Amino acid sequence: MNVEHVDIAVVGAGPAGLKAVQIAARAGARVALIDDNPRPGGQIWRQGPTLAPAAQLRQWLDETRAHANLIVMNGTKVAAAPDDKRLLLEHDGAPLMLAYPKLILATGARERLLPFEGWTLPGVTGAGGLQALVKGGMPVRGERIVVAGSGPLLLAAADTARRHGAHVVAMVEQASLARVGSFVASLTLTPAKLAQAVRLGVACYRTGSVVVRAHGNARVEAVTIRARGRETTLEADRIACGYGLVPNATLALALGCSTDERDGAILVDHSQRTSQEHVFAAGECTGIGGMELASVEGAIAAHAALGIAADARLVRERDRWRAFARRVAHAFELGADARALPSPDTVLCRCEDVSIADVAAHANWRDAKLQTRCGMGPCQGRICGEAAAIYFGWPLTAARPPFAPVRIDTLIAARESTETPVS
Repeated sequence: MNVEHVDIAVVGAGPAGLKAVQIAARAGARVALIDDNPRPGGQIWRQGPTLAPAAQLRQWLDETRAHANLIVMNGTKVAAAPDDKRLLLEHDGAPLMLAYPKLILATGARERLLPFEGWTLPGVTGAGGLQALVKGGMPVRGERIVVAGSGPLLLAAADTARRHGAHVVAMVEQASLARVGSFVASLTLTPAKLAQAVRLGVACYRTGSVVVRAHGNARVEAVTIRARGRETTLEADRIACGYGLVPNATLALALGCSTDERDGAILVDHSQRTSQEHVFAAGECTGIGGMELASVEGAIAAHAALGIAADARLVRERDRWRAFARRVAHAFELGADARALPSPDTVLCRCEDVSIADVAAHANWRDAKLQTRCGMGPCQGRICGEAAAIYFGWPLTAARPPFAPVRIDTLIAARESTETPVS
């Protein structure tokens, strides 16, 4: 098996990873950027057939193109972390071992999806999922869409859908009007975010409301919303429902990095160093805070990996955006209606078709997995495991390798790598 040696490996090509790579490559280090998407940019700067690169991404592409010491591995999966300072990758359909002395995790976040009746109907996605699909070229022109869940991502998803010709029937936010109003008032502390909120607009914005049911035969035809005990049904062709973001710490846990028991975020010190001395982390995997925070954390992590003290200006900027992140978390904390258990026959695990009732009959996540196969499908519990944590208070556990669906020869290489040391 081929082995690639680098000075710094960066996993994740969103704002945090791109900034870290930019600084490390400019300093002359041999850097590898690993990302499972076909193009760099992450969710925030996702490219597509009809979507040109954002200005910030275009600038990054122009600057880094000249760096011969940068290896960009798009469409690459991290399959396993077989031992200290090595990652087993699946790159161009073949296994590849990457050896590094320093690693920066910029693995971002995934969307929190909470089940409701009918959520398995075609036409139901996450809010961020809708954004990704539209940016990837899925047509939505003329469709009636309800965007629901919680957090600022709803505004961005609705704006993306509108700009591509969809009719956004309603934006359904679970947080109360008081909390949302207080958060909007606090945006005066971050004028750029206030301008962004004004630009995205709040038409058809319903607070204190949750989606409880999707209706339809072959696909979504309508959606029922509950607000203050009263239900309203709206005709819709598509439902995009996501309850915020969850730090993606799977690889960090496999590497032995400590995480926050409350939200699963990777714990880091002032230099973005994790509990593993040679591993750093930046961006949404250390806590949900937006692209500005992710970018500055990526810069600080790169300086630390290079053995350079971060500029005081960067630290002040990080503190500013962390304060903003705390305000977001407080404003959009899940309320009782969002946490309410759906009907017993609602599907919790879509991969293995396991209902809420089947899972609720067990004492913990491990027992539920063993007895029902919940969490043992392609997503490896990333969706249903988070929902179970919300509904039953069960702590999340790390996914076992392989961390993503990979080819059989990659699995064979993973086994061989644990048996035969790489020289």
